[in-house]
Amino acid sequence: MNDLANECLEAFPKWLESLNEDAVVLASLLTAESIPESARRYVAGSLNYLAKSLDLIPDGVEDLGYLDDAFVMRVAASLAVEQDPSARDADIRGLIARFADEAQLIERLLEDDYARLVKYVRGLEKGAARGHTVDEIISDPSVRGDVIRDVQVWSKSYKTPSFTKDEQTLIKLKSFLAAKLP
Repeated sequence: MNDLANECLEAFPKWLESLNEDAVVLASLLTAESIPESARRYVAGSLNYLAKSLDLIPDGVEDLGYLDDAFVMRVAASLAVEQDPSARDADIRGLIARFADEAQLIERLLEDDYARLVKYVRGLEKGAARGHTVDEIISDPSVRGDVIRDVQVWSKSYKTPSFTKDEQTLIKLKSFLAAKLP
């Protein structure tokens, strides 16, 4: 097994274990005025993606589906920092900075497909999930509160899916994403 595979197989189960807690922290950033709006827009888009994903993850591929969500959150953080570097320091918990740094592992794994993932994540700002657009989440405190509560409720019921630590899992993950990305 090569170094990249080992690194991914060590990191990804941890990402799955903390996905619910990470989502709650990201949701709390929606109300943080210190976080630039451009960064909050990416956070909102990634949380909308999570909400949509929860409705679509079929039984049997929870590990791939939830890793997909973890990837989107990290790429969104990377884009937020790229667009406004002050986002890295504005988040006192450091989640945006950590996620932006971890996106580099995703880029190394996906290689050419990473650009497709970035393009997809950039487009999440235009999407909606469960009736909420990114614009509504950013501008309407009531909608923002609903999204935060939805994430908190989901977080309490989340169960970490199993993750098989072998290279075949990485091959399946790459294939899953390659087929899913536009």
